[in-house]
Amino acid sequence: MKILLDECVTRHLKPHFASHHEVLTVREMEWSGIKNGRLLSLCVENSFDILLTIDKNLQYQQSLDKYPVSIVILNCLT
Repeated sequence: MKILLDECVTRHLKPHFASHHEVLTVREMEWSGIKNGRLLSLCVENSFDILLTIDKNLQYQQSLDKYPVSIVILNCLT
């Protein structure tokens, strides 16, 4: 499984997935600052299975049904 960690997600999560999955960050892909619609398109174009984010507004900002990628929204407390 290929997972992309959104730039709002700490890269420190990567080792927790990397032993079983291919995990890359937005920064590693050189996609920092790219808006959500384009980021989702890039996920599809680059065969990512999951976008891991904390952006709770993503579901209201984008028509997620048109992107064949699973989106996991983490609920984080500070």
